[in-house]
Amino acid sequence: MPLIKAGNVNISYDTFGDGEPLLLIMGFGMSGAGWIPSLPFFSGFKSIYFDNRGTGLSDKPDGIYTVEGMADDASNLLKALGIAKAKVFGVSMGGMIAQELTLRHPEQVTKVVLGCTMAGGSTAKMATPDIVERLMTANKIMATDPEKAFDLLMPALMPAEFVAAHPEIKQMMIAGAKVMPPTPPETADRAFAGIQTFNAYDRLGQIKCPVLIVHGDKDVLVPTENANLIKSKIPQAEMFIIPGAGHAFQASDPVGIHQRIVSWLRN
Repeated sequence: MPLIKAGNVNISYDTFGDGEPLLLIMGFGMSGAGWIPSLPFFSGFKSIYFDNRGTGLSDKPDGIYTVEGMADDASNLLKALGIAKAKVFGVSMGGMIAQELTLRHPEQVTKVVLGCTMAGGSTAKMATPDIVERLMTANKIMATDPEKAFDLLMPALMPAEFVAAHPEIKQMMIAGAKVMPPTPPETADRAFAGIQTFNAYDRLGQIKCPVLIVHGDKDVLVPTENANLIKSKIPQAEMFIIPGAGHAFQASDPVGIHQRIVSWLRN
């Protein structure tokens, strides 16, 4: 993945396909390579995926990685690539970044998909402490022990019955993690501190572009109530709640879910 200067950080990015630009924003602790399994579904778009600061091959500066700062990284990436406007799809923490990107730089965003995310603030419905602990521990050991990391992560990402029915999913995720650039353990603390200060809730009504909210109804990492809270502040937004899906909602029906999202993005 090439590096490009985006503001005051070097961002590692890549593109896939041709067509209208689609900026893909990954979630907590993962490099942009986490989008690779989805890329073939985004036909007709030039998909731009990148490593958030602290992950992959992007710069890893000291200090807290605020959601606002990472939204500015995304904005600066688009500017550096000469892209005036893009459609945006962010998942989890990437959905928080997508909210801030749309609020801080509305002229750059024509449509936004907010996947398995929250708006922050005192009204946000948080995961239970044991789920948060699983996430943090897994991120810190992912580079050295991906097998143990995914043992911790799977109950946070997918319903137990889905994991039991699809044991191959874990092995696929482990294989993918082994070929991704490792994320340093301190990134988890820096990004989590940024998430804790994130609060877009009272500003969501300022978003004027079309919005699609996507969430699994069995998400325990970012509970589904958060989708309803976002919808309450963006009345014109559309909702796509996926029955039986957890935080990693795309896994439950990769073809159907991507088709629904891409169809919305195209219209």
